[in-house]
Amino acid sequence: MERINLFNQEINYIKDSRVKESLVYMIEKLPDYFFTIPAASTGKYHPEYAQGDGGLLRHSKAAMRIGYELLSNPAIGDKYTDLEKDLMLMGLLLHDGLKLGQPQEKYTRFDHPILMANFIESEANNLKISKEEAKFVADVIKTHMGVWTTDYNGNEVLEKPKTKYQNFVHMCDYLASRKCILLPFDDNNNIIL
Repeated sequence: MERINLFNQEINYIKDSRVKESLVYMIEKLPDYFFTIPAASTGKYHPEYAQGDGGLLRHSKAAMRIGYELLSNPAIGDKYTDLEKDLMLMGLLLHDGLKLGQPQEKYTRFDHPILMANFIESEANNLKISKEEAKFVADVIKTHMGVWTTDYNGNEVLEKPKTKYQNFVHMCDYLASRKCILLPFDDNNNIIL
């Protein structure tokens, strides 16, 4: 199946055609492993749907869907412009795009938020969105780990979220990783609506 067809639902959450085209471009640039690996090797921090073959793909879709649902609620969504919503949704789908690095390594790269943020900024000239908008997407991705900013050796590697946009993306990723929040997926890795 063509990569883009895996994301028909999610691409249609985006209203701005420039953001939509940029998201499609970045999906095509994701490494092959993104579509097959589990969200986490141990399964310790993610629900069942995010485990096994395609788990990371499903986790990313879940994070974006949670963001879409929250932003559709006027009590939450009215705090953001339509463009900000689209850019945050783009960030949610791509946030773990380089989870094993580039080239692929055996284990999760703790700095994967920085790797993905840098990757988006390095592709800014090829995107339909402006460089400032690409930086916005990169900024929400690089802080998606929230308070978990130190690596396995205790080194402070990642930044904590500071803006309302960064906090929103972290919250959606966090909720998508909770075992008590289960989303139903069909056999084609689409969320059952």
